[in-house]
Amino acid sequence: MSAYLINGVSIVDGSPCDVLIRDGVVADVGRGLSAKGAQVVDADGLVALPGLVDLHTHLREPGREDAETVETGSRAAALGGYTAVCAMANTSPVADTAGVVEQVWRLGRQAGLVDVQPVGAVTVGLAGQQLAELGAMADSAARVRVFSDDGHCVSDPRLMRRALEYVKAFDGVIAQHAEEPRLTAGAQMHEGEVAARLGLAGWPAVAEESIVARDALLAGHVGARLHVCHVSSAGSVDILRWAKQRGFRVTAEVTPHHLLLTDDRAVNYDPVFKVNPPLRPAADAAALRAALVEGVIDVVATDHAPHAVEDKECEWAYARPGMLGLQTALSIVVDVTLDALGWNGIADRMSRVPARIAGLSEHGRDPAPGVPANLTLVDPSARWTVDPSELASRSRNTPYAGMTLPVRVVATFLRGEPTVLDGKAVQ
Repeated sequence: MSAYLINGVSIVDGSPCDVLIRDGVVADVGRGLSAKGAQVVDADGLVALPGLVDLHTHLREPGREDAETVETGSRAAALGGYTAVCAMANTSPVADTAGVVEQVWRLGRQAGLVDVQPVGAVTVGLAGQQLAELGAMADSAARVRVFSDDGHCVSDPRLMRRALEYVKAFDGVIAQHAEEPRLTAGAQMHEGEVAARLGLAGWPAVAEESIVARDALLAGHVGARLHVCHVSSAGSVDILRWAKQRGFRVTAEVTPHHLLLTDDRAVNYDPVFKVNPPLRPAADAAALRAALVEGVIDVVATDHAPHAVEDKECEWAYARPGMLGLQTALSIVVDVTLDALGWNGIADRMSRVPARIAGLSEHGRDPAPGVPANLTLVDPSARWTVDPSELASRSRNTPYAGMTLPVRVVATFLRGEPTVLDGKAVQ
């Protein structure tokens, strides 16, 4: 394996130092380290973060390779500073068996750009009728620990309770897409003033909040781990705070787009801003940012959702919900929270804590002797403009086209081997 000497980098919020990588691990950290036999990476002015970990990525393979593949999504992830991503189960066929999750896991290994950790479905076919093969997926080569019907809510409370009880046996976690479907039938965007003005059916925040409250109570009753996907409302924040105060084993994520964007982006009916859960008003976005800083919301997850052109460039009502996120997530989070969190707080919410939730023990660890060399080098002074045609994803549905964003990922290392150098993918 190669050896690399990273010169003059600041680890998270620390002072500049050198990091020596050999045989896939960090061999030494200090000042004036020898470069003998190592390729030197000049990192003066750069910040080193533990490689980012995304709990919520849609890679579309198998079944919708026209929108994304494990390889193209992995490349986008590496360019965004990620060393591990959790691939959601809503593929075709659904990842509800050991065979399918192992297929996704092996495709990730073949691509070799990030660790792709499959998320198993909670129910067969995401249909919400019977539990999927949770134990078989947990015992498979992929060692699944996170289960989600994302895109669909496990709306039956009895089935949700059974799922929580089942995964408790191996310390798994149920990641819930919180949406009471009977309150969102036909919904197109957040229920509020903008939807009324545009004549679009509303998606009320209470549809999310009612499921968050129900499942927090179920998790507390069972003593199991619940993770709430893509929290979008101030009301959900209040419920999560209440649940955490009572010691329930509940964690939650927020997406970059819910931190920054608001429902008024839909005024021109541009389907790139259609997402589930929907963008909400500025007061909700402010509450989400405050909750992330406070720690009520534990992590940032991208909900990277690539779509083929025909599924996005159409009338709003027919467009599929979802946005790209892997290559822009770090920039958005820095833009809205760096002053409050610092680099250490960002490392917590985008690397350390998501790795812990997903059980990815090789990830989320700051560079130190003996630690697997999964790290990201960031230029905090750089700015870049989002050009959809230059993104690595097979799709182009980014809501940030033309926006100039802060910070740039300069290099990403996966077990000591660069997947990104000088801002460009190595493979």
